[in-house]
Amino acid sequence: MNGLNTDNRAAGTRAVAYVDVAADQAGQRVDNFIMARFRGLPRTRVYRLLRRGEVRVNGGRIGPEHRLQAGDRVRLPPVDLPPPRPAAAAPDFRLRQLEGAILFENDRLLVLDKPAGLACHGGSGVDFGVIEALRQLRPNQPSLELVHRLDRDTSGCLLIAKKRSALRALHEQLRTGAIDKRYTALLIGTVAGRRLRVDAALHRYERGGERLVRVSDDGKPSVTVFHVRERFATATLVEAELLSGRTHQIRVHAQHIGHPVAGDPKYGDPVADAALRELGLRRLFLHAARLDIGPLDDDTPRRFEAPLPAALDAVLQRLRDIPTPARTA
Repeated sequence: MNGLNTDNRAAGTRAVAYVDVAADQAGQRVDNFIMARFRGLPRTRVYRLLRRGEVRVNGGRIGPEHRLQAGDRVRLPPVDLPPPRPAAAAPDFRLRQLEGAILFENDRLLVLDKPAGLACHGGSGVDFGVIEALRQLRPNQPSLELVHRLDRDTSGCLLIAKKRSALRALHEQLRTGAIDKRYTALLIGTVAGRRLRVDAALHRYERGGERLVRVSDDGKPSVTVFHVRERFATATLVEAELLSGRTHQIRVHAQHIGHPVAGDPKYGDPVADAALRELGLRRLFLHAARLDIGPLDDDTPRRFEAPLPAALDAVLQRLRDIPTPARTA
């Protein structure tokens, strides 16, 4: 059996089902595999099924980041899904915005300069996200899949695969560290030195239904390198280099070193953020500025860059007007 029938996808399953992983699904994370079959199932519930061992691969327990191989047999437990609702259409202004935000596109890949405030995908109270809007823009494109994700309030480079082969190849590059991701961030306070490596394991948890992350010895290994680019009277502009790809990694590592990202409602400094609002900061100051990827098929390596949004650049210009002994590192 290579998949579930349409009725099961719409209404869940009333009995245990076993699904064989097809060749074109190899390399997919098991949490994404489950969500593709149980449309509408909250991601938090997917993780709960995995933690309890209700989902198994080849008879064994696995975690959400486990990658499936062709021929694996996945055990799916009985699941009741909420009634399906029609997907909300993205408004015309949002479609025009995304069309204008495409940085690169060929037959395998689309690179978007994602606007801040737009989720990568719908669900959990979000009617639509980037991927749903792009599918609306490209109704004749047979496959459009997120290669990775950005937080809703983060802007910048986002990879979308247009072919399953490209998705698998880019996931492998992410797994091996072949993709170089650089973010521009404004951190609260003065960061000492020119380069700061943060090697601190991160653990995901829930509080009141909200997904959060904290530094914990029992978390997953996580490394961020902060390169100081400019210092201001009350903040420091950095380039953040990701050596792992955990949820909220930059934000939690910045908080951990005592210099949270400016404008961060989850992990930030409310007093400092209030002062920055007077300078016009109305969002999280975190931007995926650059992505370097390896060759796809016979192609050459590529670099994609998204310019800093004008609203964030304006904040930097105002910070430069505040006297400080030494702005540059």
